[in-house]
Amino acid sequence: MPAPRPDRREQPAFRALLADSRLWLMAGYGFVAGLPLPLSGFTFRLWLSEANVSLAAIGLTANIGLAYTLKFLWAPMLDQMRPPGPLARLGRRRGWLLAIQPALVGSCVLLALSDPGAAPAGAVAAAALVAFCSASQDIGIDAWRIETFPARAQGAAMAAYVWGYRAALLAASPGAIWAASRIGWHASLLCVAALVALGPLLTLLAPEPAISRATPDRPGFSHRLARAVIEPLRDFMSRPGAGTIIAFVALFKLGEAMAGVMTAPFYRSLGFDRVAIAIASSWFSLPATIVGTASGGWLIAKLGVGRALLWTGTIQTVAMAMYVVLATSAGEHHVLYATVGVEAFAEGMADAAFITYLSGLCSVAFTATQYALLSSLAAIALRTIGGLSGFLAAALGWTLFYSVCLFAAVPAMLIMLRILRRFPPVERKEEAVA
Repeated sequence: MPAPRPDRREQPAFRALLADSRLWLMAGYGFVAGLPLPLSGFTFRLWLSEANVSLAAIGLTANIGLAYTLKFLWAPMLDQMRPPGPLARLGRRRGWLLAIQPALVGSCVLLALSDPGAAPAGAVAAAALVAFCSASQDIGIDAWRIETFPARAQGAAMAAYVWGYRAALLAASPGAIWAASRIGWHASLLCVAALVALGPLLTLLAPEPAISRATPDRPGFSHRLARAVIEPLRDFMSRPGAGTIIAFVALFKLGEAMAGVMTAPFYRSLGFDRVAIAIASSWFSLPATIVGTASGGWLIAKLGVGRALLWTGTIQTVAMAMYVVLATSAGEHHVLYATVGVEAFAEGMADAAFITYLSGLCSVAFTATQYALLSSLAAIALRTIGGLSGFLAAALGWTLFYSVCLFAAVPAMLIMLRILRRFPPVERKEEAVA
């Protein structure tokens, strides 16, 4: 029997999707959203380790990113209130983004001009401000994505976002580290701040989602409070298995969070210099991430979101064993490159599935608030237990520490098995705009 021919109708649809300018804007938004993260994360911690800051203090810098976890507290304001002044004419999503993005650029410049060696408190404060402004920008971008793209295009939009996001991590982490070895930390981070300044331009080019344009403000404070806080929470908590889903979301990134916080001092302790770290994080990380993200998208289409999330989460957990291998490798460069590549591939797969899963949990009526809440829960392990990883690494040593990180991911995968049996994810239906 001859093999079935591919449906020719799918090819024009795919070309039309690639020609959609909103998809390229989504990649651009992913880029400007990813740039600030290393400035309060890996790049910042490497800068601190070079200034001889203790492991315990470096681990606690994970807490400066609490804004990513607590952003659901002010997400309702961006969901329900009009942007300030003349920015309201641009619409709810674009107006708020243009209010936030200049402040984000300013905070990145402030960090670039700080000196963690002479005044570590000032540098940490600047990094915390970067995290707050970046988390606020994420609220607007996530809502714009979910409201702009129909359900059938959410996977493609998420892939474009992740590719842009990962490219930004390449620029702000290995790129900034490599540049620091040539022009110094201050000039290098100022270059990153200049890239962050592309954000307002993207927002001016982006269309305002029809859903946002059609959602009016309710009169009266009590109505706005109910709409902004009570209704989104009631809507989510009324679903079957809400508690189980929340537990899974909160624990899914636990092992990765514990491992990732300490990678900068870990690499330094093994004797790797800036160039080796930059090579590992660029030539090996970015291609692996792109392939991993594409593989995650393919698995979503092939298996569905739930089963794809189970497979990618398992692969991500197993991949963390590479850190244990690296800890016993005596600073071998090829082991470093293999570790970074395998971890980036696995993380790219898992991120594509996990973020698509979170997006599918949101009601269109409360996209900003519910997605901010879910993504905050996903980051809670990093901002709490992750902050204590420096103490744990100092007490256990690198080999045992990364063994603990590997097994810390197991509970979330067991919960995922229960979700697949009892509360499998369903594709979000299109909701009419009044």
